[in-house]
Amino acid sequence: MQVNIKDSFKLIQREKGIAPDVLQESLEAALLAAYKKMPTARENTIARIDLDRNEIQILERHQISEHVDNPVSQISLEEARQHRSDAEIGQILEIDVTPGPSEMGRLAAGAFRQVLQQKTREAERKNIMEQYKAKEGETLIGQVQRKEGRNLIVSFGKVEGVVPANEQVPGEQWKTGDRIKVYLVEVREGARGMQLLCSRAHAGLVHELFELEIPEILDGTVQIESIAREAGYRTKIAVRSRDKGVDPVGACVGARGGRIQSIVGELFNEKIDIIRWSENAGECIANALSPAKVSSVQLTGERSAKVIVPDSQLSLAIGREGQNVRLAAKLTGFKLDIKSETQNRELIALTRTAKSTVASATVPASGIDSNLSQETSSSESQRS
Repeated sequence: MQVNIKDSFKLIQREKGIAPDVLQESLEAALLAAYKKMPTARENTIARIDLDRNEIQILERHQISEHVDNPVSQISLEEARQHRSDAEIGQILEIDVTPGPSEMGRLAAGAFRQVLQQKTREAERKNIMEQYKAKEGETLIGQVQRKEGRNLIVSFGKVEGVVPANEQVPGEQWKTGDRIKVYLVEVREGARGMQLLCSRAHAGLVHELFELEIPEILDGTVQIESIAREAGYRTKIAVRSRDKGVDPVGACVGARGGRIQSIVGELFNEKIDIIRWSENAGECIANALSPAKVSSVQLTGERSAKVIVPDSQLSLAIGREGQNVRLAAKLTGFKLDIKSETQNRELIALTRTAKSTVASATVPASGIDSNLSQETSSSESQRS
C-alpha cells in the first residue's frame, strides 16, 4: 500500500486547520505506536516524517559508548562505525529499521486514518466548546437526563450540563425527560471532557427570563438595574425606563399580569416584586421595601440608612425571617436599619433625656476655677 505522505499531510492540515508541527508530531506518535505492535519491532525507536523527501522512517537510537552496559540504548564505537564511518564516542547513532514498503504503507495509512479521526473529534469538541463559551450568562433549554448523587444532569444534545445541589432551587422536583431552562454559569474543560456548569438558583436566570418575556427589556427601552434573589422564595427586581412614555413596572407586569405570571410559572410560583428604580437613594430604598409603606428614609452614612415605617407596617417591612429587608438591602446596596414610628419617637425621647441628664450633672468650668482660687487663698493666709 502506497501513501503519498506530503499530499495526505497537506490535505489534513487544510481541512482541519491544524498547525504543521502539531500534525507532524501527532502522525509520528501514531506511526510509532503502530510500529511497536509489530512482532519484529525494536525497542529504542522513533518515527520521523520527512515531507521534503516524501518518506517515513523508523529509526533505532543508540548512544555511542566506550563500554556498553545496556545494548538496547548503547552501541560500541566499533559497531557504530560499521553504520557511520565518522561516528565518535558520546554521539547518538540513528539506525534505519524501517519495515518494507508494503508494511510501512499499511502503517502509514493506519496512522493517517487514526490522526484524522482524532483531530476531527478534537476540532468538533473545540468548536462545541467555543459555541457554548459564547453562551455563558445565557439561558439554555435542555432535557433532564438523570441524577448523579445530588447533581442534576441535563442534556443539550451533543453535550451535557450539570446543575449542582447548591445551584438547585428548594422544592423543585424534576423527572427524567422533563424540559428545563437553566442559566449557563461556566463552561469547564475537565478530565471527563467539556462540562457545562448550570444553575436554576442564579439571579441571572431571572434576568434572562425577563428579557425573553418582555420585549421592552430586550430592545433596551426598559432596563434592569438590580436583582436580589432568594431562589425558590422571593425575588426583587429593580427596573427603570429610558422612555418617559413607558411605565417600566407596567411593562413588566403586562396586561392582566400576563407577562409576570409567565415568568412566575417558569420559576414554580416564586414571588417576584418589581421595583421602580430611582437615582434618589431614599426613594429607591422606600420602593425596595415594597409592599411595606415607608414614612421616611434618613441616610446615616455612605451606604447605610435608617428607615422609619408606620407601626402597622413594621412586620411587613422586615418580612418573614427578615427576608424583605434583607432583599431590599441587597437590591439597593445599603445597610438598612428599620424602626417603627413609635420606636423612633421613643428613641428620640430617650436620647434627649440622656443628653439632659448629662448636661445637669456637668459642673461649669468657671465654678471649678473660682472654688480652687478661694481654697488656695485661704491656705496661704493660714501659713502666714
